[in-house]
Amino acid sequence: MKRVVLKLSGESLAGDGGYGIDPASLDVAANQVQEAVEAGAELAVVVGGGNIFRGSGVADQLGIESATADYMAMLGTVINALALQAALERREIQTRVQSAIQIQEVAEAYIRRRAMRHLEKGRVVIFAAGTGNPFFTTDTGAALRALEIGADALLMAKNRVDGIYDKDPRTNPDAKRLERIAYLDLLSKNLAVMDHTAATLCREENLPIVVFDILKPGNLSGILRGERVGSLVWSADGASEDGVGGE
Repeated sequence: MKRVVLKLSGESLAGDGGYGIDPASLDVAANQVQEAVEAGAELAVVVGGGNIFRGSGVADQLGIESATADYMAMLGTVINALALQAALERREIQTRVQSAIQIQEVAEAYIRRRAMRHLEKGRVVIFAAGTGNPFFTTDTGAALRALEIGADALLMAKNRVDGIYDKDPRTNPDAKRLERIAYLDLLSKNLAVMDHTAATLCREENLPIVVFDILKPGNLSGILRGERVGSLVWSADGASEDGVGGE
């Protein structure tokens, strides 16, 4: 794989605290991105914002309409994007933050061709604010950006969950990890990996999805080398058993 989109959840930046940005977790994520860049990958990152503000969870509690809550959540993703940018630039990795909502003082506007040009020049592009529209998750934003920039795969980074399970492994000790699963099975079994809109987009364009634990060192670079890491969502006609797309 040469060009990939990494979906980094807000929870993966929060660490055990579950809220805010944990410096140690941020460093682990930045270290993995650095390894991927040094391996020659063209890497774009889509950041979530659940560690800052989760619109769908608090709209009713705060008495605000859903669209407003979603825009507030988009601003949370911008905070995470700037934090990741700072962590990467401390490692002398060139980055650009592109936001789907206009915040010109701190981020570029999202322009597809400009994003692709940054990637070609070896810069990490961090996409913030999801799709820029309410009622769509950052999972959908990640799938959309991956398809727009011609990514080889969408990598879904999780917090201490090393793949897709048939039930929640945090509450069910007998949960079984599924190393390979088809798009249709992911959708029909309603597995809590990503929202259905995002999964459907990937299925329609046959874009492989890898679900893995971002906090385990070496996982991201291992995926890029074609190693079996985490769980692969694939089509029997579009991927090989030997890594994403095979070798």
